[in-house]
Amino acid sequence: MLLSKTSEYALQALIYLAAQPEGEPVLSRDISDYLRVPAQYLAKILQDLAKRGVLDSFKGRGGGFVLRPGADQMNILDIVEVVEGQPFSQGCVLGLKACADETACPVHYQWKPLKAEVMSLLGKQTIGSMAEAVRAGRYRIHLPGGSELHIRPLATKNQAS
Repeated sequence: MLLSKTSEYALQALIYLAAQPEGEPVLSRDISDYLRVPAQYLAKILQDLAKRGVLDSFKGRGGGFVLRPGADQMNILDIVEVVEGQPFSQGCVLGLKACADETACPVHYQWKPLKAEVMSLLGKQTIGSMAEAVRAGRYRIHLPGGSELHIRPLATKNQAS
């Protein structure tokens, strides 16, 4: 609701990638199939995230996308700014071009304190922390069509041996 579809898809894909075994590339097609989002649209989003330094992209056999080191520490606000090209805080809730204390929209003063709370919340949620919560089974991301993004816990080092 508050975020564009592009930002929503980017966040869902990043959470999915962060929950995968570290360093294992995932094809954009596999991500779009799992998330049930348009494949070409998601491929463009992932390519843009790679160009902007959030993902690494590998071509050919065994290729795909992986999070760049440190990208799991990015929060929702960071990702929205990368995707949208402007901070989340700059937009008007009604979509007006000019909205500030000097040029307030009809809901500006009611929205302003709520927006501060939303900004605080979104600034605290990192890709890594959200992926860990999903991986641990504490949360699920409900997707279109009734499916859920629920990633099985990864094997521990003892189990993998």
